[in-house]
Amino acid sequence: MQIEFKIKLNNSLFLRDPDGTEIGKNIIRKSIKLISEIGYEQFNFKKLALEIPTTEATVYRYFENKHKLLIYLIDYYWAFIRYQVLFNINNLKSPADKIRTIIDLLVWEDNSVTYSTDIDQKALYYIAITDGSKTFLSKEVDNLNKNQVFVPYKELCELIASVFKEYNPEYKFSNSLASTLVEASHLQYFFMHHLPRLCDFADHKDPKVLELFLENLVFGALDNQ
Repeated sequence: MQIEFKIKLNNSLFLRDPDGTEIGKNIIRKSIKLISEIGYEQFNFKKLALEIPTTEATVYRYFENKHKLLIYLIDYYWAFIRYQVLFNINNLKSPADKIRTIIDLLVWEDNSVTYSTDIDQKALYYIAITDGSKTFLSKEVDNLNKNQVFVPYKELCELIASVFKEYNPEYKFSNSLASTLVEASHLQYFFMHHLPRLCDFADHKDPKVLELFLENLVFGALDNQ
């Protein structure tokens, strides 16, 4: 069964809502494709316009710069993951089972056929791994935060932290552990494929082994409080 997903993102990220026009939707689809192929550093609006195809000026009517576009894409990703988490843990009674499900969804490689959207979710997953931290590791982070552009990321981490508190109400670092889990799921996946000496599961590149490590990390913390 496929489930349709739609989300409205922060208005400060765009000059014109890309979800409101076909050319806007194409900007989103093609930017994901291009960034996943050439990387964020080599990506620019001139190359994107050629890919669509349209004019560079048209792209600028939707987004002020490529950093705002990247935040838009990553916000969509976080909101999508949160939606999946809510859907998949809704009928689970055991907090431990909820945690395992969350970890499975964060290591998203084997979950790409469950949900129906207009964009390439697997490509967006890889962009989130390689470029997600660029959205907030910038000099503009405080001003961006005032505009609440990181709300989807925060809401995902808050949801995960609430499950940790459900599992162990006495644990004092649920928010820190939640954000650590999210970031570790991406970093360790990247290390597994590109910097193998920084992890312990690069030989077979099996995401299920990465999930096992993340389970050990989370339950090791929650059970030792």
